[in-house]
Amino acid sequence: MQEGIGITNAAYRTTPGSGDLRKGDFDGERLARIALELKPGWIGLVGKEAYRGAFAERPELGVQQRTLGATQLFVLPSTSPANAAVPWRERLRWFQELAGRSSGLPIRPAVRAVVVAPDGQTLLLRYANEYEEWWIPPGGGVDPGETDEEALRRELREELGVEDFEIGPLLSERVRYFLMEPGFGGQLNRNYLVRVPWFEARVISEADEARWFTLEELRVLPTGPHDLAELLSSASDW
Repeated sequence: MQEGIGITNAAYRTTPGSGDLRKGDFDGERLARIALELKPGWIGLVGKEAYRGAFAERPELGVQQRTLGATQLFVLPSTSPANAAVPWRERLRWFQELAGRSSGLPIRPAVRAVVVAPDGQTLLLRYANEYEEWWIPPGGGVDPGETDEEALRRELREELGVEDFEIGPLLSERVRYFLMEPGFGGQLNRNYLVRVPWFEARVISEADEARWFTLEELRVLPTGPHDLAELLSSASDW
């Protein structure tokens, strides 16, 4: 209760798998009554079968068009070991998204520099915690009153010690919801292509490692944005 989170069942009985559940095991009207009485901002249903059983609709993961009054519905991937087709990292991303969206906190504007050397290799920074590791382009939040270019130049100076570069086109603009930045429910990342002379990859910030990657290596690396290799391929003529 202290965290403002409640847990209930979408189905009344346990089964070896979701395929063993029947329509009568679900009670969508009960969920509607919970929404009416308790007025939660969000209800997250763990697994597509939980949503389909309760509302007789096939959902996609994420925010649903259907609402229960003012309560929004969000479908999360099943956490069952049988759901091995969805990698752990992907499951975590959906739970992080629900946490960020339901927080009601603002989204932080941010820039990322997709740093590319003359030989076509891309520099990424590795971060890790006790659960996972990930590789992302250097960058960070845009301070109030700061332009994207000013933020990019500051971040590249602080994270890589680099000041000789050319800022190219905007590759993508994506919102990522999470609660990793205090006071924010997520981040709007604007990813810019940046050309640099080759330099030795080194860490001068809080990152754990810095490395250059070929386009082929990027295709199998857990990166943010997840389609970084495709974005670079589409901008190869710049």
